[in-house]
This record gives sequence, C-alpha cells and structure tokens, in this order.
Amino acid sequence: MSWLAPLPVVVPLICAGLALTQARRPRVQAIISLAALSVVLVVAVMLMVQANSGPLVVNVGGWAAPVGIALVVDRLSALMLVVSSVVLLGVLSYSIGQRASDVESDDDETPVSVFHPTYLVLAAGVANAFISGDLFNIYVAFEIVLGASFVLITLGATGDRIRAGTIYVIVSLLSSVLFLVAIALIYGATGTLNLAQLGERLPELSSGTQLTLQVMLLLAFAIKAAIFPLSAWLPDSYPTAPAPVTAVFAGLLTKVGVYAIIRTQVLLFPGGALDDVLLWLALLTMVVGILGAVAQDDLKRLLSFTLVSHIGYMIFGIAVSSQVGLAATIFYVAHHITVQTALFLVTGLIEQRGGTTSLAKLGGLAKIAPALAIIFFVPAMNLAGIPPLSGFLGKVGLLQAGVDLGTPLGYAVVAAGLLTSLLTLYAIIKAWNKAFWQTAPASLPEVRTPKGMFGPAAAIVAASCAITFLAGPLYTYADNAADDLRARSPYIDAVLVDGERGDGQSNDATTQTEGGEG
Repeated sequence: MSWLAPLPVVVPLICAGLALTQARRPRVQAIISLAALSVVLVVAVMLMVQANSGPLVVNVGGWAAPVGIALVVDRLSALMLVVSSVVLLGVLSYSIGQRASDVESDDDETPVSVFHPTYLVLAAGVANAFISGDLFNIYVAFEIVLGASFVLITLGATGDRIRAGTIYVIVSLLSSVLFLVAIALIYGATGTLNLAQLGERLPELSSGTQLTLQVMLLLAFAIKAAIFPLSAWLPDSYPTAPAPVTAVFAGLLTKVGVYAIIRTQVLLFPGGALDDVLLWLALLTMVVGILGAVAQDDLKRLLSFTLVSHIGYMIFGIAVSSQVGLAATIFYVAHHITVQTALFLVTGLIEQRGGTTSLAKLGGLAKIAPALAIIFFVPAMNLAGIPPLSGFLGKVGLLQAGVDLGTPLGYAVVAAGLLTSLLTLYAIIKAWNKAFWQTAPASLPEVRTPKGMFGPAAAIVAASCAITFLAGPLYTYADNAADDLRARSPYIDAVLVDGERGDGQSNDATTQTEGGEG
C-alpha cells in the first residue's frame, strides 16, 4: 500500500483547486476542505500502521533514487502526519464555526473564498515537508508553506496583520536563502541532495566541510523552529492573525522546523559535532522564552513566548542525541503540537467571549463560562507539565536523558528545564487568575460561545488528553522511531535498495523494507 504515501500531499492540492472554483459557494468550499482533510487523516493512520513494518518509499515518476524524487514515510514522518492531520482538521472545523458566528454577527472579516484553498495548500506543504526524501523537495515544501502562510496571516488586511505578515515573510525569506545556499554547497560537495545518499556521502567529507554544511542547515532550520536568538519574530507575528490561523501556526509550523533538525542532524551528521552548541541553544531558548512569557499581560503573547521556550525542550533532546533523548523529543513534539493548538483555539474563544485577550481587561470567566474555564485549564496544566499528563511524561524523559549525559552542561540544561517548567506553571496560573477568577474591570459583553467553535476546540483538548491515556504505546512507538533514526540503516536501505545506489532508472515505483508491500 505504498501508493498511499503521496496522498497527504496530492489530495489537499487537488481539493484546493476544486475549492477555488467554488469561490462564491462557501458551504461547498467547507465541505470540500473537510472531506479532503478527513481523507488525509485516514490515510495518515494507515501509513502509520504500515510504517511499523519498515519505511515506505515512493519514487515519483518511477525514477529510482537518487535520480528521482523519493517520498519516504518512516515511523517519525508517519507520526507527524497523523498528529498534524488531527490538528489541521480540528482547526478547519473551528474556522468554519467562526465563519458561521461572524456571519450571524455581521462581523465577517475573513475572505472564505481565499481561506479554504490556501489552508489546503498549507496542509499539502506541511505533509510534503514530513515525507520528502531529498533536501530540495523539503525546500519546495517550505516555500509552499511560506506562500500559504503569508496569505493566512494577513487575512482581513488590517494594518497590524500586514505588518506582522511582512515581518514573517522577511524572516522566512532569510531562512529560505540560507537553506538554498546550504543546498548548493551540499550538492557541490557531494553531488546529490537525496537524504539517504547524503547519509552515506557526508561522513566521507572532511570534518571542516561537514561542520560548515551542518551549521548552514542548522541556521536555516533554527529560524523556522524559532530557536533563540532567532526567535524574536514569532511573538510579534502570530498573535495578530485570526484565532484559527494563530492556532495552526503555533501548533505546526515551528514543529516543521524541529522535524527538519531531527531528520538532518541524526541522519546526515551523526557525529554530534554541534551537540554542545545545541545544548546551549536549548538552555537559552527555554530560559529567555519563559522569562518573556512571565512578563506578558496579553494571553496571546504569553502563549507565544511559552511556545518559544518549549521549543528548547525539543532541541535539548536532539542535542543529547541518545536513544532516551530522541524518544522523549518525538513524544514531546506530538504532545506539544496538540496542546499548543488547543490553547490558542481556546484563547480565540476567550477573545470572542470577553472581547479581548488583555489579561488586565478580562475577569470572571469561570463564573459566566465554566465550560470555557475547563477546556483552558486542562491543556494549560498539560503545558506546565503537571503529572500525570503527557507534558510531565515528556519532560521526565528529556530530563532523564540530560542526567544520563552526566556533563556539567547537561546538568545545567536539566536545571533550566526544571526552572522553565516552574515558570510556565507560574505564567499559566497568573493568566488563569486574571482571566477567570479576578473581578472583571468592566462588564463583559453578553456574547454566547458558538457551539461551532467550542466543539472543535474541545475536540483538540480531548486529543491532547488522549496522548496521556495512550502514553504507553505512543512512547513505545517513539522509542522505536528513535531507534530507527539512530541506526540510520532502515531509512537508507529502504531508499537506496540494491542496484539503486548509483544513478539510474528503476521500473519499480515503490519499495518497502522488512516484507512490506511494494
């Protein structure tokens, strides 16, 4: 069933075109978009099951790697597809509910004829980044995501959104230029951009050349992932976008950068030459990000800074580069995607109910909207890492990896992780007290929370809780994915099968290792 691999990219692109033809029929566009992402979710689950038997590889056009473009679905990319599909579908449902609410209140600021096709293109770009088997195709995926992101972040064309979109695009273009230069250097040094073949050829280069290429890639991906000191753009860009756009950006887009770092650092540069640098970056990202969150009095900006700080946990696990560290990182990425998305969706409901996200102007929501209080409290405690929630489990794994490292720097990052967790709890409790417990400085508007928005937000909260209930099998899956990543051979052998390690053409369009279907 390897033919399923391209569908998470192909289906949204085809349906984006169909949605564009229905520009004057928003309900039809919504149906097309929901159907497309539902199909993608089903396909992603099937791919996750299939990937348990070994990586699935599709050689586009029947041209065998490394000549052709390879799409590769291993355990890591399959998990990312499933989690991202859940989030994309939930946020889409939320946006449809918001659209219905805006129409009823004559506050329709979102051009739906543009939103649905662009959102589907974004979904295709994210999926393409996860399953691409060569660096240039990952670059193409990033550019697809960038183009769609600019449209989504500037919906409504307000001054703040145009400014934020401009900042976002400039920073993203800088990342793209760095990535493109790195691609050119890598091709010049190795003669290939196929990830599997690079995994064999890059270790043969001199240590200085390897380090230069590694630094170039890391710089490009660090901007995408919002790693300090390349993270200043994020808190100024995300909060101005519409609630569903902010939610999907916060949940997914930075994790695309984290995924790229995991894939390249482990597969292409297994020597760990920059591990200490990554540990320092993880420490600074955690501490600076959470200090920024503590200082905020706006809920969206507070959550944006916590997003930055918790990227540091993921970089921490990558830097340790042990089995325990990578497994904990993979688990934590899945956890953080759902939790951060849930919090931004609920923040959109708070803004809709209270008319603002300024904590100084909110209050009393626990009394007038108790259900809203509950669906904020649960993911907030999960983000802070309160046991036995998934945030606690992921952080325990990461801290254990740091302790196992046994170096002064490792212990320093463990201490920073503990401090970040405590300050996250402090920031979240401060937000909770101001928004839900304190007396509102002025009477809040009499606005009912739309069911079409509340339901999808609650569903994403439930999905974040499901990670806790399924923590055992999910952590085992993450551990197996980490084992494959560190071994490197399952990925390389699946792509470069016998007779295909040089240039050439193959009549077989698909392969799967360990007895899978081809």
